[in-house]
Amino acid sequence: MTATAFIQEGMAALHLGVFVRAFELLLGWSLLLQTLEQWRIQSLDRVSDWSVQRKEVPTQPPGLLAVTDALFSRPGPYLGFLALRGALALLLMAGLLPAAGAVALFGIATLLLLRWRGAFNGGSDFMTLVGLTGLLIAHAWGAWAGMEAGWRAGLWYVALQSITSYFVSGWVKFLRPEWRSGEALPMFLDTGVYGPLPPNSVFRRPAVARLASWSFTLWEGCAPLVLLDLRIAALFCAVAAVFHFLVFWFFGLNRFFWAWVATFPALMYAAWA
Repeated sequence: MTATAFIQEGMAALHLGVFVRAFELLLGWSLLLQTLEQWRIQSLDRVSDWSVQRKEVPTQPPGLLAVTDALFSRPGPYLGFLALRGALALLLMAGLLPAAGAVALFGIATLLLLRWRGAFNGGSDFMTLVGLTGLLIAHAWGAWAGMEAGWRAGLWYVALQSITSYFVSGWVKFLRPEWRSGEALPMFLDTGVYGPLPPNSVFRRPAVARLASWSFTLWEGCAPLVLLDLRIAALFCAVAAVFHFLVFWFFGLNRFFWAWVATFPALMYAAWA
């Protein structure tokens, strides 16, 4: 069998259920890791005291502050709250999450945004919420029009949000002269978890920094091209995985890798559909 025939046979074997299961597994895994991280940070955090942060909780709707106080003012209820999310993440990975579980996961994510003043870890929290919104859309629309239609709507929502995030990031860089010249890259990497780059780092070489900057800028800016062909989407996702792994490696942002990888099945589905 030729390589072309093998690829065509593999593409023919794809169906909606494959993308749905991949999405459930990756989103559930991402949520489980986030839950374990927040469980661990409970014993390490000496900054984000709830008695201070509760002052920023909106007073509307009525009862919101009472709910957040009950959940976050003492360790017991908060850890139980996280345990519930971990259990729901496992159900999602097993493909057994009911519609009520999708609503619960979305509600938990919203309450955690209040706990951490909008985001615990920046863009990864946004992308996690995108995935959970897609999951909620799938179950909500599925209850009305059937789960196949629901999952199509949910995956398309996640795909379009993911494409938009890459596209905007790329073209914002393109509009900034410091990114076009490559000067921004070493300054950006100097803020990494391991401290400033060594003086002899390859990324301090202007030609290398310029090439890397342009490569990632154009790759992000061309994100809408994934909709043209499944093979383009597969290549884009492979590069994205490397990119997000590098973000994790340099900045210790482990959430970023799995939060964005969880959207890849939706990107692949959109290209396939």
